[in-house]
Amino acid sequence: MAKIRIFTDTNADLPRDICETYDIEYFKMCTVCDGVVTPCDTDFDAYGGAHAYYALLREGKRITTTQVPVEAFRRGFTECLEAGDTAIYIGNALPLSSSVNTAAVVARDLLATYPDGKIYCIDSKNTCFGEGMLVIMAAQMRNEGKSAEEIVTAVEQKRFFVNQYVTVGSLDMLKKSGRVKGSAAFFGNLLGVKPILISDVDGQIVPILKVKGRNASLDKLVELVGESVISPETQTVYISHADCPTAAEYLKEKLMALGFADARIGYIGGVVGACIGPDAVGVWCFGKEVTLKV
Repeated sequence: MAKIRIFTDTNADLPRDICETYDIEYFKMCTVCDGVVTPCDTDFDAYGGAHAYYALLREGKRITTTQVPVEAFRRGFTECLEAGDTAIYIGNALPLSSSVNTAAVVARDLLATYPDGKIYCIDSKNTCFGEGMLVIMAAQMRNEGKSAEEIVTAVEQKRFFVNQYVTVGSLDMLKKSGRVKGSAAFFGNLLGVKPILISDVDGQIVPILKVKGRNASLDKLVELVGESVISPETQTVYISHADCPTAAEYLKEKLMALGFADARIGYIGGVVGACIGPDAVGVWCFGKEVTLKV
């Protein structure tokens, strides 16, 4: 029997248990360390776990990343088409990865051979759990019997209501990776302060505030969530961290006091982690519409 298959990519940071619970499949991006290219999974298996991975980054090891290989998209989509299934791929924000564009090119080529097939490639306009939240929503809708068209429409509308607030240990890695936009004045003097980052309407990472001290930066994340969240009692708040679990637990306690139905903590995955660096921590929820554009 034909079905709808929900795909995402490594940057959604969805751990294995969530993928299994919601029947979500993901295309793996890759990390490159000492010339070795490794498909990046959410368990950091190739590096011996998340803590070992971030230890390498703390030691100064340079790890680069690649987008999802073309062949991975071709293989996954072809399986869907040959089975008569519909594929919905919800990918990382385009300013941060070209994977969703690559997927769309592959889909267009395949649909020339399978004209009755259906493949949808959606730019989530988000990353990390912001992307993952939309994927979970899509999977829930699929499991409720919604059509592919209904799912795609809902995701394309809801992606602009994902609110992201992140603080980092240092902006050095983000600046080097080119994944963050900011003026020279903003980057000029960050000694002793922790920047707060959000996503703009296209998914571009933007620094908006400087906060003195780590604890103050965590409290600022909670404050910003409180100002933007809508109906917290109906949703799970997602917390993701780059090997700083104590900070994540602190945020969970503070955020649950805002009335969220639940909170989920996970690791920032290897691809985003290689760009953002150790000790980053972020919060994602549904809230007010994102309108900032840089």
